Amino acid sequence: MTTVKNNLFPVFLKLENFRVLIVGGGKVGLEKVTAVLNNSPATKVTLIATTVSEDIKQFAEAHTNLIIKERIFNNEDLENIDLVIVAVNNKETSIHIKEEAQKRNILANVADTPEQCDFYLGSIVQKGNVKIAVSTNGKSPTMAKRIRETLEDSFPLEINESIDNLTNVRKHLSGDFSAKVKKLNAITSILSNNPEKLNKVSRKRLLIYGFSVPALIIFGYLLCYYLPPDIIGGYSYLIAQSLDSSILYYILAGFIAQLIDGALGMAYGITATTFLLSFGISPAASSASVHTSEVFTSGVSGLMHLKFGNVNKKLFKNLLIPGVIGAILGAYILTSLSNFNYIIKPVVSLYTLILGGIIIYKAIKKNTARKKTKRIFPLALFGGLLDSIGGGGWGPIVSSTLIAGGRNARYTIGSVNLAEFFVALASSLTFITLIGLTHWMIIAGLIIGGVIAAPIGALIANKIPTKTIMILVGLVVIIISLKRIFF
Repeated sequence: MTTVKNNLFPVFLKLENFRVLIVGGGKVGLEKVTAVLNNSPATKVTLIATTVSEDIKQFAEAHTNLIIKERIFNNEDLENIDLVIVAVNNKETSIHIKEEAQKRNILANVADTPEQCDFYLGSIVQKGNVKIAVSTNGKSPTMAKRIRETLEDSFPLEINESIDNLTNVRKHLSGDFSAKVKKLNAITSILSNNPEKLNKVSRKRLLIYGFSVPALIIFGYLLCYYLPPDIIGGYSYLIAQSLDSSILYYILAGFIAQLIDGALGMAYGITATTFLLSFGISPAASSASVHTSEVFTSGVSGLMHLKFGNVNKKLFKNLLIPGVIGAILGAYILTSLSNFNYIIKPVVSLYTLILGGIIIYKAIKKNTARKKTKRIFPLALFGGLLDSIGGGGWGPIVSSTLIAGGRNARYTIGSVNLAEFFVALASSLTFITLIGLTHWMIIAGLIIGGVIAAPIGALIANKIPTKTIMILVGLVVIIISLKRIFF
């Protein structure tokens, strides 16, 4: 096998300190000028071409440091220039410009002609202060783009927060350079853990959490059913005797609802409520049962996400208080003004329908720098309010909005799930205080199914790529929203 050498030396230039000339005003010229100014907006760029496209002219309107000269290239244009990029569809002209640049010791890049290039413009991945340039040594720009897209999906937006935290740590470290390096290595050593070992631990946890719960439930049921009531207590005996096969349907409803919620960060309430309604359970009983069971299922799900490292603690803290306040207000409003529920549900469904489309669009379109959603308090307040009023909606509203606003899907789902426990607890306690607690067998079935599914859903969220999660989230939101609007 022949050893392939890549002798390129990668550097990152502070391009705003250079004077750049681009020759060519077509699609390639647009691609080059966009790449330069998107990465270094303060760079002084001169673009020369006999014909300049409208796209480039529109781009120039937003960049006052881009000077366009619509005319033929002259050798004098290379004076006081540090870098030149040639993007003309004429090989003779390209070679001429390259030769003139070489005479003046100016580095040149000739588009689609690697042998005439002194440097290459790689495909760039940027997440905050992290920037990665990918080059295939001029062999295949298409492959470089595919690698870039893969890397973009691999790095969460929160990586910039990690860099800022490490910067603050470094500022406060004492000692010489060697001592600081040792301390930083100790802090970041967890990042170098063996992935295969971590996967084995995750699978082991999944088996423990997934199978221990049903085993304990079956053991408890048999114990309560067959032992005399004077040994185990009369109340437990009566509960075991009153169970019937219908609880299996409620367990299935809880399992499916929590599997979706744990993996996608939403739709437990909506899914479980829809499932129960199909069994002939009344809307009031379905809503009360779902909110009560959600305390247990969201608690286990949040714990699993915390253990699998899917929680952004800062985001969780920002969601917690307004979410709880909204849930209490929503439960109070629903019990006081229940006649208006038929109006509120379609409005929420229309909102989540639009969000589902936005999420899919964000997942499919080419990645660009996205500003994260900043107004967490009103979002969480609104989500908690409508979750109590509409029988579900914390996940679809909060998770969808955060993901559509540029938040990393995995950490958003984990943080929202953990906060959901406290939101559901506040909502259910308010409902119990105002209308009491009934239909305990439905609640028990939902809890059993949800607890079994919680670790599986958390592990799925940890394994599915960000783009895939976003598309699945969008589809689930759209389907459920349409169902609630038309049925």
